Amino acid sequence: MNRCILLTASIFGAFAVVLGAFGAHGLKQLIDPEALTIWTKGVEYQFYHTFALLFLSQLKGGKQILLAYWFFTIGIVFFSGSLYLLATRAITHLSFVNLVGPITPIGGLLLILGWLMLFLNALKGKNA
Repeated sequence: MNRCILLTASIFGAFAVVLGAFGAHGLKQLIDPEALTIWTKGVEYQFYHTFALLFLSQLKGGKQILLAYWFFTIGIVFFSGSLYLLATRAITHLSFVNLVGPITPIGGLLLILGWLMLFLNALKGKNA
């Protein structure tokens, strides 16, 4: 499981760097400053939770660690992914983007649940 978590974190980390650079250099001329702020927030949260996954990969496995892994992973995709889509809607003209808005808070809730699973794991003293 730890290898899977580490591989997932590596992929998310690489994509966060690519997406951050793309936002800073490629999107800057194409979207307005408010949309670029939304894009940047997606990159920030992707990085934060990539680091959380890296930390998670060093912990002993258990139900809470497995749940935290899935909550963080799906949360990153939902939260950051929806922000990327929302930020680029002016240039992508995707018709379903308005339906993506409600996905952002669901992703945020999943990220919170990931942190709570990490807390519960610590309470049980599995990694002390």
